[in-house]
Amino acid sequence: LNEVETADSGSVTMGARVRIGYYDQEHHVLNLEKTIFQEISDTYPTLTETEIRNMLAAFLFTGDDVYKPISQLSGGERGRVSLARLMLSEANFLILDEPTNHLDIKSVSWLEKFVAGSGITTIVISHDRYFLDKVCTKMMEIRTRKLYVTGGNYTRHMELSAERDLSEERHYRNIMNEVHRLEGVIAQQRRWNRQKNIKTAESKQKQIDRMTAGLEKPEHERHDFRFSFQPKIQSGDEVLELRDVRKEFPERVLYENVNFEIRRGQCVFLLGENGIGKTTLIKQIIRKGRGVRYGVGVTTGYFDQHQLNLTLSKTVFEEIHDRYPDMTDTDVRSSLAVFGFKGEKVFAPVAELSGGERAKVALCRLMLEQCNFLVLDEPTNHLDIYSLAALEDALRGYEGTMLIISHDRYFINELADKVMDLRPDGVRVYEGGFDEYQEALDREAKEAAVAGAGKPEKELGKGGQQYENKKKLRSERTKARTAVTRKEEEISALEARIEDLTAQLDDPAISADYEKISALSAELADANEQLETAMAEWEELSETLNELM
Repeated sequence: LNEVETADSGSVTMGARVRIGYYDQEHHVLNLEKTIFQEISDTYPTLTETEIRNMLAAFLFTGDDVYKPISQLSGGERGRVSLARLMLSEANFLILDEPTNHLDIKSVSWLEKFVAGSGITTIVISHDRYFLDKVCTKMMEIRTRKLYVTGGNYTRHMELSAERDLSEERHYRNIMNEVHRLEGVIAQQRRWNRQKNIKTAESKQKQIDRMTAGLEKPEHERHDFRFSFQPKIQSGDEVLELRDVRKEFPERVLYENVNFEIRRGQCVFLLGENGIGKTTLIKQIIRKGRGVRYGVGVTTGYFDQHQLNLTLSKTVFEEIHDRYPDMTDTDVRSSLAVFGFKGEKVFAPVAELSGGERAKVALCRLMLEQCNFLVLDEPTNHLDIYSLAALEDALRGYEGTMLIISHDRYFINELADKVMDLRPDGVRVYEGGFDEYQEALDREAKEAAVAGAGKPEKELGKGGQQYENKKKLRSERTKARTAVTRKEEEISALEARIEDLTAQLDDPAISADYEKISALSAELADANEQLETAMAEWEELSETLNELM
């Protein structure tokens, strides 16, 4: 630990043989100038190459992937390197700060088994409720400047917290009822104003002082964030149908033969491995691309995980008011207050908001749209646990239809009617939530292992089939990055051209030259059309790159 926070009061004591292993969610411990393999081997010089490779393979780094420079890794990949580095240490006390962020489901599952089965004392900071349920035997929560400790996992903690909140509320209410009764007695005794009455009043006041010494009104932060989604109109029974939908890029088919339908009232989750194209498919649905058919009366509301549909230059108030100009200022403020934006906070620039705050602005907009079909791309990212619970409550009470992308397994279990697993050759549909989906995958894996016993895959050079797949993915990432860069250069050139043409049209020297003005105007219109096309292509290329990372 290079940076240590000191306590303002009290003390922190460690045992003599405690060796701390710390996972920093920002990955400051990694040397960006090294490769993955160098980072691990330099940190643990006594380990063989085989031991290092085995650990890295658990975090999905195989073949030549282990020689990639850390500087070129995505946030999720750096997280996996940090965890592999930590797991190889001889630490007997682990402190993990948001270890599941950016990890795919396979890596998180491996980490769960390690933490739960290692026997190493571990403190975890996490908003991943499924992970907390799997690994924790004690929960500590900081709330209203106090630390609450309970035995058990997250679910048990929330049950005990609800019981404690109810007990505190009853205790406070009973005390205050007695205080009000005694205050009435005091007022009555003082009206009589005799010596005996004055002494009685003083005695009752001392009794009130004893009862209220240290008494605080219970504060429950979970109640600060409650909202609901209500569709303005009801759709028909058939909400969405996809038939033979595919997405193809140069030299690669991302997915094809995507066929499914969603009916009114269903909550469907779209899952799949990183890079398979979940967000791309969602965008095809939103844009009503080829093979996408909506039912009668369907109105769609879309939550973009990056909040790209928010205008950073606007204030929170303007973001809502400009979209719903018929709303009064009071109505706008009331809607925003539901999501915690009160007082001067409504005039904060969107650009200065945290990720969680931007998500709440986007949810406020979505609530006001009153659509009957919600399409949500990773809506739980950046939300704290109580905001997650509020979102779940809102969606649980929603009478419309939902299609959701999420890696939040607890969230999926709470809401899903069925899960769709997107694969290159189409989708597989599983009834139920995440647990049922995982059980089905486990059964399929066992059946495949039995069927394939004694039939080893043909070797495809060093690293085998997995190596070839990784190599192909690296190549696709490089091509995607190059395509995005070239498109950005094209956009910059077009913007410069438009600026130049606009300046020429504003030149007083040609104000009477109608032929010149006509030619420049036509050229400007063409440049603007090219820019619009280029921006759309850039967005699509960027989505492809994000899917591959």
